[in-house]
Amino acid sequence: MSTQASISPQDRADLPDLADIHLAEARIRGRVRVTPILNDAALDEALGCRLYCKCENLQRTGAFKFRGACNAIARLRDDGVEGDVATHSSGNHGAALALAARLDGRRAHVVMPENSSPLKIRAVRNYGGEVHFCAPTNEARAARLAELVEAGMLPVHPYDNADIIAGQGTAALELAQAVPSLERVVTPVGGGGLVSGTAIATRPWGIAVFGVEPEGAADTVESLRRGNIVDSFEARTIADGLRAIVGQRNFRIIREQVKAVLTVSDEDIGAAMALAWETLRLLIEPSSATVLAAVRKHPELFAGRKVGAILSGGNIHPSDWLELVSSSRKP
Repeated sequence: MSTQASISPQDRADLPDLADIHLAEARIRGRVRVTPILNDAALDEALGCRLYCKCENLQRTGAFKFRGACNAIARLRDDGVEGDVATHSSGNHGAALALAARLDGRRAHVVMPENSSPLKIRAVRNYGGEVHFCAPTNEARAARLAELVEAGMLPVHPYDNADIIAGQGTAALELAQAVPSLERVVTPVGGGGLVSGTAIATRPWGIAVFGVEPEGAADTVESLRRGNIVDSFEARTIADGLRAIVGQRNFRIIREQVKAVLTVSDEDIGAAMALAWETLRLLIEPSSATVLAAVRKHPELFAGRKVGAILSGGNIHPSDWLELVSSSRKP
């Protein structure tokens, strides 16, 4: 799905720009990891391109989300805003916000769907967050979060937030600075925080940015087709981190600055998880694997190119990983 639209001047006021991403990088330096970038000859051969994987699965809390959470909490501190914070999350943002809040002497309250991964629930709690369960719908998440905000918590939206977007963009900034002459960058799309930040961070290099959604959670693709964000979307995919509906700020950035949003099947995702292990020896979660799946599925876009791929996270139990990979290989 190609993306063609422009953002009006009045809409730009609450969107981050490249300067915000550089400020975020300075603000969170020393707290986040500068994650490795891996290239592997066998993976290049399998995908038909030169692929550079930004390994955010090795970030603190196991996902890129720690970047945005750190920046959002640091901004509260800079602005002199005290108090505990609240958010909704399938797991990775919740864990990231819990740790970032704890490091700043706060507590994070995290609304999570009742069918969330047990591993991710434990992670939120282990990092000091308090979990509040809700029904597994976007409407239930928003309603429960609203209750916490009414009770006095400071809301930190997982993706539709300028500070979150700027923080997430630091991963792509590191990638573009480290690998000269990249032609493409691919990221997963859930709520849109990572792909939004990536598009802003890489724009000065003229890099084409692509997002990827599971076929069973392709709300952004449908929103782009309609020209406005869908009201609801019943997500059915193994990529639990990508079930959210795209945010307002994120959608505006995607329409203007992202080349296209692609889709992959759950079978494609499982096969890509196996490929990451076989070539890079990395255990990545389904959301991460969407980028490898998309590069494999769309040689017309990536073959022969120099491509950056942001592996968004690795929060999956080995037994769950094995089950998903095995399922993808059944005839």
